[in-house]
Amino acid sequence: MRLISERGREGRIRWRPYVGAAAAVAAAATIGIAATDTRSTWYQRLSKPSWQPPPWAFGATWIPLYAGIAWSGGRAWSQADDGERMGLATALAVNLSLNAAWSWVFFVARSPRAGLAGALLLNASNLHRIPRAARSDLHAAAALMPYAAWSAGTSRGPSVLAIGDPPRLNRAE
Repeated sequence: MRLISERGREGRIRWRPYVGAAAAVAAAATIGIAATDTRSTWYQRLSKPSWQPPPWAFGATWIPLYAGIAWSGGRAWSQADDGERMGLATALAVNLSLNAAWSWVFFVARSPRAGLAGALLLNASNLHRIPRAARSDLHAAAALMPYAAWSAGTSRGPSVLAIGDPPRLNRAE
C-alpha cells in the first residue's frame, strides 16, 4: 500500500519526507496553540460575527487539516525531482511559519488588523503551495485543498474584526 510511504529504487520504504513534514507541522501547531487564548477577556469582548464557528470546531477541524498538510508535504517531496525539493521544503516552511505566527499576532498582540494581514499572507502562501505541489503530485496538491478552503473561510473573521468594529480593536484587558 502506497498511502503513506513510498518505496525507493532499492525497495526500502522512504519515511523521512513524511516524518520531516510531520515534525514541522507539529512544531507549527505547538507554537500556534501556545499563543491561542479564546478565553481571554480581550477575545471574549470582541464583537465576533454570528457565523463564526464555535470554539470546539477549531480544534476538531485543525487535527485533520494538520494531518493533510503533513501528508501532502511528505508526498510532494518524495515525488519531486531533486531540483524541486528545496522549493517545496521552503514553501512548506514559509506556510507553517505564517500559520504559527497568526495566533501570536492576533491573540498575543491583540491585533485583528495584524491577524487579517497574517491571514491574507497565509492565503497567498496556500495559493502558491497548491500548484507547486501539483507539479510533483496531484494527490499532494488535492490534500491541501481543505486547508486552503478553511484558511480562506476563517479569514473572514479577522476581516470583520479589523474593519467592522474600529473602537474596540485593540482594547487590552
